[in-house]
Amino acid sequence: MSSAATSSHERRSLGDRLPAAMLAVVIFASLVILALLAVVLWLAWTSGSPGSQDLVYTSQNFVEVFTDQRTYTVLIDTLGFSLISLAVALGFGIPAAWITERTDFRAKTLLFTLMAVGLLIPGFAAAMGWLFLLHPRIGLLNQFLVSTFGLSGPPLPISTLAGMGWVQGLNLAPLAFIMTAAVFRSMDPTLEEAAAMHGAGAWTVMRRITIRLAWPGILAAAIYIFMTAFAAFDVPAIIGWGNRIFTFTTFLYLLLNPQDVLPKYGLSAALSTVAMVIAALMSWWYGAMQQRSRRFAVVTGKAYRPKVVRLGRPAIAAWIFIGSYLVLSKIMPIALLVWSSLLPFFQLPSQRAFTVMSFNHYLTLPWELVFTAVWHTAILAVLTPTIVLVISLSFSWIVLRSRIRGRAGFDFIAFLPHAIPSIVFGVGALLLTLFVLQRALPIYGTIWILLIVFVIARVSYGTRMTNSGLIQIHPELEESAEMSGATAWQGFRRISMPLLAPTLLYAWLWIALLVFRELTLAVILSSADNVTFPVVVWSLWLGGGLGQASALAIVMLLMMTPLIALYWVIARRQGLVST
Repeated sequence: MSSAATSSHERRSLGDRLPAAMLAVVIFASLVILALLAVVLWLAWTSGSPGSQDLVYTSQNFVEVFTDQRTYTVLIDTLGFSLISLAVALGFGIPAAWITERTDFRAKTLLFTLMAVGLLIPGFAAAMGWLFLLHPRIGLLNQFLVSTFGLSGPPLPISTLAGMGWVQGLNLAPLAFIMTAAVFRSMDPTLEEAAAMHGAGAWTVMRRITIRLAWPGILAAAIYIFMTAFAAFDVPAIIGWGNRIFTFTTFLYLLLNPQDVLPKYGLSAALSTVAMVIAALMSWWYGAMQQRSRRFAVVTGKAYRPKVVRLGRPAIAAWIFIGSYLVLSKIMPIALLVWSSLLPFFQLPSQRAFTVMSFNHYLTLPWELVFTAVWHTAILAVLTPTIVLVISLSFSWIVLRSRIRGRAGFDFIAFLPHAIPSIVFGVGALLLTLFVLQRALPIYGTIWILLIVFVIARVSYGTRMTNSGLIQIHPELEESAEMSGATAWQGFRRISMPLLAPTLLYAWLWIALLVFRELTLAVILSSADNVTFPVVVWSLWLGGGLGQASALAIVMLLMMTPLIALYWVIARRQGLVST
């Protein structure tokens, strides 16, 4: 055999290993996901240290969880917080989605852009801004109302369950907007037009036709938003912590990082197991709503034109509504962060306040720690989306292109990090590396444990993106390449990858930005050797350095701005933020 033929044979042999390589990646990632959940379930039923003679199997952790009054208080508070967040998110998101998709509102592209970008602004930054506005003692508005009207106490305290839900709802409104906009966009207006022809007014058509047709999609979005609020950490930590109002995530953090006793790992595992059960029920309901929505399908093969409602004079009300949301959710909180960062102590605007403004908080930041945190965050922001997309492509190829039996099970495993609160995976990684792998793989307290958990937490999003991209590429393109002599790897690299490139770049940037602002997982697994940017902000805030925390939050937002701008350019080219 000639050397050229041998070389060609070797390349083909290497290229034909692509399915096996992807399957290996999928199996390994699946085992990691399941292992993180399994260790939580295992340690929830134990007492003592794994590997030692004092380890015994017991239900004591669950007994203590369910007999502790704090558990029920936390779950009730979490339920109330999530429901308030849901109401606020839908209250702003659904009308904004309807205005964008079903009216002649002129600034549709701008609104869609601002909503999409709004999801990337850290939730803790908005929470800090609202605390500066409505804190019972130092809040600007409360100070003004008390001093002006001689009130005995602050009339609008933000440090309540309702206040926390309000801020979280404002943060989640863009999510409600994006999810319900798709429902209004794909709705055939035939039934609405028929109702109007029979004399029904605009409000009657909206109430009896539009809302009913959109209801399954709205309910599915509501379940998803509720699950997101249930797992939220940043807003409850910033607003509720000082007033001892705990939700599930902040209470779990308190168990793992108590102030005066040893960490309660068994109780944390048991509480995480309860969260897994709740998440499973919510995920089942979410899936049922998605299945039910098919019964309400009004978009068929028949062509239709979207009905555009002319706003006329109500356009002014639409502008006021949209403007009010943007001011309340983005502009005002960031402006108050800037104000706080420039003052030696927080105070009402006055001539004296302007005379003492300076950049002292910026200059006195712990810059050595900040640079270390930025370095760690940059590493995670580069490696996490890269590894996530490699794993996601492997999952998608195995599920959509291969004929392996049980491949649907892999898709279910890839969906688990979406269904189960990410903090549970953080607890699993903490317990696994601390008690099981400590000697064999000593990564506890390093940046690598953050990388593993960050990757796992984003696999669900990555696979949804790669699934949607790969579905649009017909398999016959790769099959034609193979019939022409190309290996599986060559066909995938030269055909599928170029077609997937825009989707992959968009997903890479989105995941990188989410990693840059991630606080929940980072704070659960943080140590002096793996501190990240958001954790430094949280530490300064928790330590009482409100001005420095504000300054560092502004620095963080400025550093995110170029990435957000790049994301916006790419998303607009793909038509994801334009109408």
